[in-house]
Amino acid sequence: MNLQQLEYIVAVDIYRHFAHAAEACFVTQPTLSTMIQRLEEELDIIIFDRSKQPVVPTEIGADIIEQAKKTLSEAGLIKELVMESKKSLKGELRIGIIPTLAPYLLSLFLKKFLQMYPEIKLIISEQTTGVIIKNLKNDLIDVGITATPLNNESIKEDLLFYEKFMVYVSGNEKILKKKYLLPEDIDVNRLWLLEEGHCLRSQILNLCELRKKDSEYSNLEYEAGSIESLIKIVEMNSGLTIIPELAVSNLDESHKSQVRYFKPPVPVRQISLITYRHFVKNSLLKALKNEISRSIIQYLGNKETEKIVVEI
Repeated sequence: MNLQQLEYIVAVDIYRHFAHAAEACFVTQPTLSTMIQRLEEELDIIIFDRSKQPVVPTEIGADIIEQAKKTLSEAGLIKELVMESKKSLKGELRIGIIPTLAPYLLSLFLKKFLQMYPEIKLIISEQTTGVIIKNLKNDLIDVGITATPLNNESIKEDLLFYEKFMVYVSGNEKILKKKYLLPEDIDVNRLWLLEEGHCLRSQILNLCELRKKDSEYSNLEYEAGSIESLIKIVEMNSGLTIIPELAVSNLDESHKSQVRYFKPPVPVRQISLITYRHFVKNSLLKALKNEISRSIIQYLGNKETEKIVVEI
């Protein structure tokens, strides 16, 4: 038994397909299949039921795969300890980040981070929170950047910052005359939302404590895929939307004049780095957190204000 064989069975468990697992491991399918078969012969058990498509682990196979994940995690920790002793930061960090944060946060820290740590390779993809959690569990990414709390015992949350919610209002809305708003000022029937699957949508619905009823725009039903689309639909069709603070920094002065703040306690979303329980790249994570924290304080500041965290 060796670590390579354990990596192969974990890969097959993730992809449920020998050819796809082999491709992900950068080996040929016969090589991967042979190595797994040798492991099964050594243990005198069957790890995968190959009669089913997609392939599935047997009952004992599922237990072995779970232990394999722990073993690979511990092996990774040995490498981490060696890097710590050498005071060197290098390696690969796979990051999943929610789409309502990626366009605004990445531009703040990414260039500086890559300059500071040229031997760290970042692989970044935009994913919804549900996909991030699934991919962490399946070791397809190392860390997620998302809104929390998630209330998931298998996920570790490392707080980065709090981001205020703000209201973007069409020029012909009455509430634009108000300087500060309360959640109850929001008419949910004039509120434009992101499509299902975005945690920001859930947070806004929780903030307003209501579900949208019959819309005034009975001949138009539109759920946006991005914050930029939400702003454009407000401009085109009146109404309002709720956007996070970092998104406001991308607006020109004319559009910023249509943004209204909430009256304290200010609703905020909590942004955190999240990792799965077997995560071992702690030095890389620490470097990432430090650079994000250093960059974000220039835009959001560190002033404490009365706030309420809006949960997903």
